Amino acid sequence: MAEPSTRDEKPYRRSPLNRLRPASFGAEPSGERLTRIRSSPQFRDGAFRNERPTRTLRAREALPLLRESFRRDLWARRTPAAPPPVVRPALVEPGGEPASGLRITWLGHATALAEIDGHRVLFDPVWGERCSPFGFVGPRRLHPTPLSLAELGRLDAVVVSHDHYDHLDMPTMRALAGADTVFVVPLGVGAHLEHWSVPAEKVVELDWHESTRVGELTLTATPGQHFCGRGLRNQGATLWASWAVVGPRHRVFHSGDTGYFPGFADIGAALGPFDVTMMQMGAYSPEFWPDVHMTPDEGVRAHLDLSGGTPRGVLLPIHWATFNLAPHPWEEPAEWSVRAARAAGVQVALPRPGESFEPSRDLPVHPWWRALAKPAPEAAGAPGPEGGGTLAAERAPRPVEH
Repeated sequence: MAEPSTRDEKPYRRSPLNRLRPASFGAEPSGERLTRIRSSPQFRDGAFRNERPTRTLRAREALPLLRESFRRDLWARRTPAAPPPVVRPALVEPGGEPASGLRITWLGHATALAEIDGHRVLFDPVWGERCSPFGFVGPRRLHPTPLSLAELGRLDAVVVSHDHYDHLDMPTMRALAGADTVFVVPLGVGAHLEHWSVPAEKVVELDWHESTRVGELTLTATPGQHFCGRGLRNQGATLWASWAVVGPRHRVFHSGDTGYFPGFADIGAALGPFDVTMMQMGAYSPEFWPDVHMTPDEGVRAHLDLSGGTPRGVLLPIHWATFNLAPHPWEEPAEWSVRAARAAGVQVALPRPGESFEPSRDLPVHPWWRALAKPAPEAAGAPGPEGGGTLAAERAPRPVEH
């Protein structure tokens, strides 16, 4: 597989306006794809909607967010003191098949490879240097990719949760377009992939609660609470989803981006319990976008919901450490996740980028991030072994209603 390139190809239409439109914006659904979108229960009043009202960043909050983001005492803490350590994944080692039949490799942010019952499923692959429509501006990687796309080897499925730039990366998709794999995505996202040269016959688009088979695996698009869009023109034109992957022996869940909502319990009752939940627990803002990203407290609650209220399986916090996307300190998601998981009796894995683990064996729990955390102005030194220190996570979290 070729490595990602940031060079734009010829736009998908020839009109003067679209000649100015970056290829990274993707394509708008049309034809039979648009007809199917309009028949979805999630598509209402001209756009995809959440099951209940949600709040994202409001226009009047943009200036307060900028002030918060660029406060001198907070800005420095949004990045690590040095690049996070990157580990060579076990999947590249000769004869390195998982002994238990299930192994997860976290590759940074929301990108993860699940080796499950003899199959390989890659979630939200982002190998690009920036999560942005442009190669010269936007959030840049805080650590290199743990391996090249070519080193991934065989892929049975590439799964995408939604079309935001930190989850759907045009250079990566172009590089994967020639791979012998199937691309499983929510409704409408296939328009982007085909625009970037992924063959239409390799793309499977699903609505919530729809499933497809890949070998012995069943992949189901499950609900989430988020939003979508890669430009001003296509807001709400594609669906977002979480994903359940069920094999003969193991089950895994990938949250994509989502706020906490009561539907996690329904997902768990129908498709769980899961051996691993890969749960978005970073880039949150209870103040500015409380309903579309989860805090670690909410992520732990969602994990419990997926297992019927009983601590089962392993929780892998994702969506942190790789890109600077929110006002909170860089290491806060890890510290908060440890505390929240411990309080709930949940097993949590916190690997370094590229580190592989088998949920039924020893879990990566060493607090590697503490050596890279910048101290808060009012605290001398990094947080202690029990998650001490002054963290924004210690502010009272927003209550979650069932």
